[in-house]
Amino acid sequence: MNPKVDFYFSKSEKWQSALEQLRRIALECQLTEELKWDTPCYMFQGKNIVLIHEFKDYCAFLFFKGALLSNADGILIQQSKNVQAARQIRFTDVREVIEQEAILKAHIYEAIEVEKAGLEVKFKKTEEFVVAEEFQKKLDELPVLKTAFDALTPGRQKAYLLHFSAPKQSKKRESRVEKCMPQILVGKGLNDL
Repeated sequence: MNPKVDFYFSKSEKWQSALEQLRRIALECQLTEELKWDTPCYMFQGKNIVLIHEFKDYCAFLFFKGALLSNADGILIQQSKNVQAARQIRFTDVREVIEQEAILKAHIYEAIEVEKAGLEVKFKKTEEFVVAEEFQKKLDELPVLKTAFDALTPGRQKAYLLHFSAPKQSKKRESRVEKCMPQILVGKGLNDL
């Protein structure tokens, strides 16, 4: 146990006992406990394997390369359609954690084997992401915007493409494009200050 991580488990009101069980399970698999992104992260030989996190309605194990795990039991969940590598196992009660201990350890050991083998998740290329119609229209109308967008890093491009395509209503997508155009034109990403 890493004492720097203890605060995470003591601050939780709703999920404390479930989180403590997840911690115990990860540590019993001989993983190193670190604090990353203000969250307990469990590593094997310096490689991230799984982290513990909590939300309003559940707590979870998040496997960094969960997309490469077999998931024969079907409990690994893709958080959203845009999450490419990570997969969660969610819990709403400490009993679920205890009942699934053997399965959880099996997933951890499989994730360790994935790291030992040096396997990597194949990420979608920027051009494979959906370009919102409203943004494509602006790119076609304004060559300077297209040039500025093309000059952004692939990560910044993906962030904008996901941001623009998320709303269901065209008006909202259009509003997002208009709001972000000045940032794109000066070479800044969606979350750059």
